[in-house]
Amino acid sequence: MSKPPIALAYERAECLSSWPSPDLAIINAGRATPPTFPNALFGRLWPVAIDLAEGAGSPVDYVGLSILAVAASLIGGKRRVRPFEAGTWEEPCILWCGNVGEPSSNKSPGTDAAVSPLRPIEQAYAADHKLVVQQYRTQCERAKHERRAWEEQVKEATKLGHETPPMPDAAVEPECPERRRLLVQDSTPEALGSILAANPQGTLHLRDELAGWFQSFERYNAGGREFWLEAYGGRPHTIDRKNSEIPLRIPFNGVSVVGGIQPDKLVDLFQSGPDDGLSARFLWAWPDPIPFRRPRSTPDVAALHQAYARLESLRFGCDEHGVQVPICLRLNDGAADIFEAWAGENSAALVDAASLFKSFLGKARGTVLRLALVSELLNWAAEDRAEPVEVSPTSVVAAIEFFESYAVPSALRVLGDAARPKAERNAAVIARYIMRHKLQMINARDVRRSLKATIKDSADMEAALAELQDAGWVRPAPSRAGGSAGRQSKNFDVNPAVHGAAHG
Repeated sequence: MSKPPIALAYERAECLSSWPSPDLAIINAGRATPPTFPNALFGRLWPVAIDLAEGAGSPVDYVGLSILAVAASLIGGKRRVRPFEAGTWEEPCILWCGNVGEPSSNKSPGTDAAVSPLRPIEQAYAADHKLVVQQYRTQCERAKHERRAWEEQVKEATKLGHETPPMPDAAVEPECPERRRLLVQDSTPEALGSILAANPQGTLHLRDELAGWFQSFERYNAGGREFWLEAYGGRPHTIDRKNSEIPLRIPFNGVSVVGGIQPDKLVDLFQSGPDDGLSARFLWAWPDPIPFRRPRSTPDVAALHQAYARLESLRFGCDEHGVQVPICLRLNDGAADIFEAWAGENSAALVDAASLFKSFLGKARGTVLRLALVSELLNWAAEDRAEPVEVSPTSVVAAIEFFESYAVPSALRVLGDAARPKAERNAAVIARYIMRHKLQMINARDVRRSLKATIKDSADMEAALAELQDAGWVRPAPSRAGGSAGRQSKNFDVNPAVHGAAHG
């Protein structure tokens, strides 16, 4: 016979009274609520970004940030931005963007949705390159025959004591042609150097998992990390090659980057790597996962593809000697005034910042200029109007808004997480596991088995459970009759108030 409701209510109240009030902040390991992704940078393409995200089952943050990285890579070395008419300060068009989230957060589908409209352009270049390669092979064969003929002439001249004939141009094998590379996915610094030498506008480095990229820096040579740090600056670069007397000259060592990474892997990389500003170069997105829902709209992929194609069609300028050079867009007077006022406030905030976050803020002014340039040209590419010759106040305000309202709080979530103890981070993982599965009791071994990708060993598990006990989430549950002494299974009761709080 079931107990009357009043008896059940009494038992529940008695059970709850023996528990402390749980600290629900532990769910997020003290992290702030993720910011809302702003839309002002995108203009007419914002509805496309929303529909792409919905179709991918992804937060719009991942799609939006990836669009910015793709757009920056297509502009690349062809355009630069200068804040003021006086002075020489300029910024290249390079963005590094990292999408942070757990394996089930749909980072990759969101990134792919933004990158996919780029692939038809890449495929067209690849098809055209086949003809170029055929011509190259034909020229190589001709060069071999011309060289043999010349060598015979040299032999004959030597025999007769005549002057040595010069080698004809046709006897010199041409350099192997490199095709336009809109994106690369896994490349050594040396191989990427060859690509950049043939692609003075730069390229996009796409990584499904950025952790592998971070870990590869010293895999191929000792200067891998330094190469990538310089690839954010877009300056000329020279590589001395072992098997060639001629060094490789790169006019624009600039690579935009986009990819995903899991929070725990990111923390490990921050804690193990040098504080050389590499992580501070990234714009981060770390939204909360979204519930699954059926897509309601078909995204206008053609609009994004057309915008990408128009950015790719931008051409270099030429100097007085006819040499190819980037075109520099200056902030107009109104935009320069807005930027100057904001930059002064940013300098004041930098004084109070610390650690990795201080490095991030130290690059704020350059980042805002890059974002403003991308926004100006991305909006032009999505519209039918003349190419802009300056950066408008609208683009500068949009860039500042994005940086202040989104990039800064996102960086605090990402970079601040690296400073938190592992036990706190693991406790948050277990807390979310308890909530997701509505557990009333947990077993330490079972939980560790389920969360083995995050919690590596029993010591980490014990430390995390100690944090949960201190937070009033769990307490040991004796598994022997009467709670008698002896070895106990590591079972823990879960505070019922945890689930009550979750439902209001």
